[in-house]
Amino acid sequence: MTNEQIQVVTIAGNDSDGSAGMPADLHSFFMRHVYGMGILTAAVSGNSYGIEAAQVMPAEFIAQQFATLAKDFKIRAAKTGMLADATVINVVADCYQKYDFGPLVVDPVIITKHGAMLLEEEAYQTFRRRLLPLATVLTPNFFEAQKLTGLELATDEQIVTAARQLQAAGAKNVMIKGRHDDEHQREVRDFVLTATGESFWLAEPYVKTDHVNGTGDSLSAVIAAELAKGQTPAAAIRLAKKFVHTAIAQPIAVGHKFGPINHWATADFK
Repeated sequence: MTNEQIQVVTIAGNDSDGSAGMPADLHSFFMRHVYGMGILTAAVSGNSYGIEAAQVMPAEFIAQQFATLAKDFKIRAAKTGMLADATVINVVADCYQKYDFGPLVVDPVIITKHGAMLLEEEAYQTFRRRLLPLATVLTPNFFEAQKLTGLELATDEQIVTAARQLQAAGAKNVMIKGRHDDEHQREVRDFVLTATGESFWLAEPYVKTDHVNGTGDSLSAVIAAELAKGQTPAAAIRLAKKFVHTAIAQPIAVGHKFGPINHWATADFK
């Protein structure tokens, strides 16, 4: 009976308001019926108005968390979130290669969904060199895909080319998330390219709401959960897309301004 429950770990920062980062990952793991664990890389003091302070965890502490979990648990998949600097990225890459934590879903967290850069240039280059090639599934948003490939992504053809470039850089499966920053758009379209060569577009109606915190975190967490269950990357990605849309489409009243998505809305989700 030891370790028969499916276990998944998030390697991410903690948002104190529970809307994004590790809390969103753990909410998603719970709703997908896997046991979630967390390796803390940073902590953020924030609320629905914004972030007021942040603290990066020491590299030695991050490494110890990996070692401690590896001694006891059978982790079947992992995902990354906020990795604040080059030191953190290096220790995460080193530890992931040292311990068997299953397939890795990499949510880049290098540029916000509004286009603001989150990493210093050194950390960005370290991410490209060390972490991107380890990705079983890479889930960049539109602006991250632009940065990682140098392409404008103004056409579907450019988005397809970008996915191929990211795959050539080492990511086995790539999901380029579509823009969702235009209140006049009708849908959000994502492009997926798998390791088998399969490719497809996913689309869901655009929902006008300020409650989208944790969208990318939850998407990548659900993909990791489904991979841990033995789903193919394509099946995991398709399910995660519908999961997140369901959670966005039925918002909950938390906070005064920018709020979380509603994981509870997915309770009956198949």
